[in-house]
Amino acid sequence: MLLVPLYEHPADRPEDWEALIRAADLLRAVVLNPASGPGTRADERFLAVCHRLKDAGVPVLGYVDTDYGRRRHGAVVQDLLRYRDWYGADGAFLDQAAAEGEFLPHYRRLSVAARAAGAHTLVLNHGAHPHPGYAELADVLVTFEGPWDAYQAVEVPEWTGAHPPERFCHLVYGVPPGAPAAELARRRGAAVHCAVPGAGAHPWAGLPQGLGAVG
Repeated sequence: MLLVPLYEHPADRPEDWEALIRAADLLRAVVLNPASGPGTRADERFLAVCHRLKDAGVPVLGYVDTDYGRRRHGAVVQDLLRYRDWYGADGAFLDQAAAEGEFLPHYRRLSVAARAAGAHTLVLNHGAHPHPGYAELADVLVTFEGPWDAYQAVEVPEWTGAHPPERFCHLVYGVPPGAPAAELARRRGAAVHCAVPGAGAHPWAGLPQGLGAVG
């Protein structure tokens, strides 16, 4: 299954959003990110694609930056509530999540707040394998985010074997055509993934492998 962070405005890339909606059966969730967060008011174009994704049965997750535990609790909660109230988001994608055990109490509070704000699906994006205690807090942990070259050398800790592969996601960019990213994710115990060709400072500006041909 695909968890897709498409960080492009629907007005700029309408064909990509249409492809996502057509590929609903392949999607675990789509991350909604109007302005590195919800912004200061609802965006009508994002609201329209959000409704269409939800009507197609795709969970929509609001993007919220946690700054590796440094962003204050109240600011994160404000973003969660804006996604709920403005977009009817099904869940939350907490980005730049800390991985160290010392931050577990902070993220436990955030997970409680996210559930209270209506998050049926909660994703923590650590970008690397975190302390195993984080598995108790979220539905999905992103345990890798990075380029294809680095992904090939990733080692998976033993504790992940105690959880089903649906609990883990790998986000890989700079993926060359034909590279077996989905197969490699499955072999490493992650049933959820996203592999895109983009690279550089803004890799999540396009569709994952194969989606452009769906329809």
